[in-house]
Amino acid sequence: MALVILYYFLIAIMIVGIIGELLPAIPGMSLILIAMVVWSFVTKFAGMGVALAVAFVILLLSLGVEFLASYLGAQKVGASNWSQIGLVVGLLAGIFGLLPALPIGGPIIGLFVGPVVGAFLGEYAYRRDLELTPRLQQSLKVCVGIVVGTVIGHVAKAMLATAAVIVFIVTTWPNLSSVISYQLSVFSFQFSDLSSLFFN
Repeated sequence: MALVILYYFLIAIMIVGIIGELLPAIPGMSLILIAMVVWSFVTKFAGMGVALAVAFVILLLSLGVEFLASYLGAQKVGASNWSQIGLVVGLLAGIFGLLPALPIGGPIIGLFVGPVVGAFLGEYAYRRDLELTPRLQQSLKVCVGIVVGTVIGHVAKAMLATAAVIVFIVTTWPNLSSVISYQLSVFSFQFSDLSSLFFN
């Protein structure tokens, strides 16, 4: 019964991981992978080869999806190369620049604020031939493109995480159901023995 409880607990952890792909304050795919590794060790990797391979591939994909979505979002609104360079510089500065000041939440905040600020400054510097108002408008337009791209990236990552959890359930449920059946048969046998002791 402890194995069954652990299984459902790990599924709950994985659901939190899916939510984490939508909310930056919560770990995402890495949490799902950790839950799978725990189950693998408990069950001695029984039937876990496919699930772990899929989860690892999805984890690698997730690392690039968000940045790619932000990049494409910026390109869609006509961002210059300067703003795209600013996006990368802002990303790195946001993650590592806030790390000393805010070790817990700093890198997470920087992951979102850094690229937007960096792209804005890069685009603003590039559009120096424009008047102030159109210059600001174009720079803000690039920021909106990055934000929209980031949101789309999070949704895509959540879908990938959901796929990983589904693969895990499909590949592990047959083994778990056999364990449940065995435990129920043992319980039924023990109950029948107990009944015969009292009623015979």
